[in-house]
Amino acid sequence: MASSFLISRAKIVNEGHAFEGSVLIENGIIKEIRHGSFEEKDIPGHIKVIDARGKYLIPGVIDDQVHFRDPGITVKGDIASESRAAVAGGTTSFMDMPNTIPQTTTIPLLEDKMNRASCVSFANYSFFLGATQDNLIEIEKTDPHKICGIKVFLGSSTGNMLVNDPEILEKIFKRAPTIVAVHSEEEEIIRKNLAEFKTRFGENIPFSAHPLIRSAEACYTSSKKAITLAKRCGTRLHILHLSTARELDLLDNSIPLEQKQITAEVCIQHLLFSDRDYDMMGARIKWNPAIKSENDREALFQALLNDKIDIIATDHAPHTMEEKQKPYLSCPSGGPMVQHSLVAMMEFFHKGNISMEKIVEKMCHGPAILYRIQKRGFIRKGYFADLVLVDPDNPWEVSPANILYKCGWSPFEGVRFRSQVTHTFVNGNLVYEKGAFDESSKGMRLEFN
Repeated sequence: MASSFLISRAKIVNEGHAFEGSVLIENGIIKEIRHGSFEEKDIPGHIKVIDARGKYLIPGVIDDQVHFRDPGITVKGDIASESRAAVAGGTTSFMDMPNTIPQTTTIPLLEDKMNRASCVSFANYSFFLGATQDNLIEIEKTDPHKICGIKVFLGSSTGNMLVNDPEILEKIFKRAPTIVAVHSEEEEIIRKNLAEFKTRFGENIPFSAHPLIRSAEACYTSSKKAITLAKRCGTRLHILHLSTARELDLLDNSIPLEQKQITAEVCIQHLLFSDRDYDMMGARIKWNPAIKSENDREALFQALLNDKIDIIATDHAPHTMEEKQKPYLSCPSGGPMVQHSLVAMMEFFHKGNISMEKIVEKMCHGPAILYRIQKRGFIRKGYFADLVLVDPDNPWEVSPANILYKCGWSPFEGVRFRSQVTHTFVNGNLVYEKGAFDESSKGMRLEFN
């Protein structure tokens, strides 16, 4: 049974508004929300009071794209280690991708991951079922109330999860009983570009070539095909990790998110970095899709503000530093991000680039609406108490001593963040408080409407 808490006199940011208020939590649920504070006579004796003056109280961040590497690749990360990092960064729910070992391409394998998470995850969880060229029967068996979605790799992936047969793709898009989330990069274009760079550089391709190999053309071509197919099939389609300005022409911001059939997201790294950073950071910012030009970065940020882009995610994908120190052709793409996503976005807030209300909309409300998550993503009476307190003016520097990822590194090492997550509640449990964790507290399986 969760403890009872009163979060008192925080600056609550929720549903487009910010106000000083207090939230009462009982039995894991938000019982009451008040403007101002509770009078002492109204506070039951068993309630633990947290004085939150000067701090923001927001709904827990929901990250719809992580790779926690469990099972089979746990030298890089696992559900326990990465969910621990997540709650320290204010993320209370995650959706994990299927490219593990074994790949999560059957319902029994997916349930195995659910069972594992129920024992070790600090945060709430769900897992995508991976599509292959031959698992349509498994896709059709998906229960849309219990599974977040179907993941389709339209660009390269591990094992047999590249799905590029038009007939099979059409069947998946027509028959998927839940949202289809796609990694959109055109494989033929990438292979052609890679061959050209191998001819020029041999085995010594520079990391700065990454956005030219995994080019804007490859992204746009694939996303356009996916959206055209989804419209023809009536599919609920979600485009993961947009990286180019050109793809934004394919999206619509004229209707509310609740009504959209085609949605899209941007990841933190595509808002923060550009191709100018490869010379200094190299492998540390090698992601797929590639980080591209400053023009792309600026366009993505503007699309976030004008609602062409619906949510923010991380594509958290840890690799060991040994792997990341390899040359371009053998260096894996991806990096850890989930511990630092919220405070990184708050740097934009401090610079006046985005409001706290918009950050909460894109990191908390938006994912809950898009995936139709039951009773999460908002500070509402009767909802699960997934809540985060953030001190907006408590500077700290990222260092190996405070990095919680199992891989032990971050692209933010040496960066000084102005804001700091101080408390994270998951289902009403105070899972994280000022560097300390409740090791006994575990997250819940997400459910969907």
